[in-house]
Amino acid sequence: MAVEWTGDPAAFADPEWASLVDADSEATVFHTPRFLKIYWEELGATERLDVATVRRDGAAVAMAAFGVREDLLAWLGGFDVIDYMGPVGSPEHRVAAASELMDAVAARDDWRRADLAGLPEDGDWLTALTEGARGAGLDVRLETDGVAPAVAVPGSFEAYLAGLPAKLRHEIRRKDRRLRTARPDSRLVDAGPDTMAEDLERFTALHRASEGAKGRFMVPGMELFFRRLADELAGDGTFRLSFLDADGERIAGAVGLRFRDRFLLYNSAYDHRLSSLAPGMVLVAELIRGAIEEGRSVFDMLKGDLGYKYRFGARPRRVCRLRLDR
Repeated sequence: MAVEWTGDPAAFADPEWASLVDADSEATVFHTPRFLKIYWEELGATERLDVATVRRDGAAVAMAAFGVREDLLAWLGGFDVIDYMGPVGSPEHRVAAASELMDAVAARDDWRRADLAGLPEDGDWLTALTEGARGAGLDVRLETDGVAPAVAVPGSFEAYLAGLPAKLRHEIRRKDRRLRTARPDSRLVDAGPDTMAEDLERFTALHRASEGAKGRFMVPGMELFFRRLADELAGDGTFRLSFLDADGERIAGAVGLRFRDRFLLYNSAYDHRLSSLAPGMVLVAELIRGAIEEGRSVFDMLKGDLGYKYRFGARPRRVCRLRLDR
């Protein structure tokens, strides 16, 4: 095996990269070159792009995108907007490819520290990369990057509710009844091609009206990133912007990402003037219902060990990072 490096953004259009995503059962929407391309163009100004391709007999068996900042080497992707990171590749070559990749990383002289985050604890890439880094003579520290709670959903919404502890089930139903009693015309609506621009304005406004760090998150550059995601990913249904609408007023909104059998709850906000009606919680319940009806098997709430996620029956999934030193 051998590793090729390139800093040419044309790599994002390499069909081999997309094929390796398709071949990798651990890949997510965040690993796709089209998602990473949008990130790099809109938010990666401080990162030097480096794409590694591991080849065997001339064929690509794994690829990984890195972002280099001064003397820090990391996967390409901001920790605030990309939850899962790392290589993609064919499972049968994963161990050998990870070893070759870490040998190539160790041979570089442009970094002093490496922070390789976004690796799920239950994934095979984490083990393969850890062993590969140690084999390359690097000092390896395995740390927690966060917790990404997820709900494994059955084939119907009623079966999902029945599988919850009674307290959680009653709470979901009680919140739904309370909101619909106060706002009986409430319904779930999705942004479409004709409404996307206006609906993103509303979603942004809900975000900026939030308190604390959430209210400061949607800066102009971040808003543009979300608009680019909508432009590039909404056409095939990957990007979904949904609202809980009450008589024409969007009282809660969420951005979801569809990929394979998973629905990823990417970002959400609600009208805090209606906090007593819990519109955000009702919206999440409706999104779970929709994911089940679409045939998804996992409702992934992504990183953030927040209490509300466990009120929907989510189970914690640890996400790790490899810190490497020479």
